[in-house]
Amino acid sequence: MADPIKLIVGLANPGAQYADTRHNAGAWYVNALARSRSVSLSEDRKYFGLTGSFTEQGETIRLLIPTTFMNRSGQATAALANFFRIPVTQMLVAHDELDLAPGCIRLKIGGGHGGHNGLRDIVSRHGNQKDFVRLRIGIGHPGNAALVTPHVLGKPSQDDRILIERAIDEALRYTGEIVSGELPRAMNGINSFKPQ
Repeated sequence: MADPIKLIVGLANPGAQYADTRHNAGAWYVNALARSRSVSLSEDRKYFGLTGSFTEQGETIRLLIPTTFMNRSGQATAALANFFRIPVTQMLVAHDELDLAPGCIRLKIGGGHGGHNGLRDIVSRHGNQKDFVRLRIGIGHPGNAALVTPHVLGKPSQDDRILIERAIDEALRYTGEIVSGELPRAMNGINSFKPQ
């Protein structure tokens, strides 16, 4: 049994111009989770982000969407996790994933940052600890490294957005298992999901 999750983070760039871009897929998940739990997220400058919380199985689960730019995401996660004494192992970070096609989604524990600037900063700001849980939301790869930046900062096609939303909905079905630390069960379900 893994640690229960006490903090769920959705990575994003701030501002309306980025809200519908692929790089904000992590925030789409946290926004969907907040809606499913009737949580309204509000800006909290102490934690450099939008925050909210809900109770699951008697435990408080905190939600965070950093309002820093992506490459400073760790400023927000460290501020909130340090204040509430949440260890890295009790943190889930949802983020966009180039190496997965739209509609694919994976849950994993630990690993490198894979060139993702948000993950890189979180690892750095948490003392190089990498053992947080990641929800990797596929956005597809443009096929050429030179095209990655415009790809992640661009909006997905309507069809791709629908696939991404379906994957997020699948992840939401396993929220109970994720927060209670039943990660193998959640991984079995999420990692075998096939987009329709």
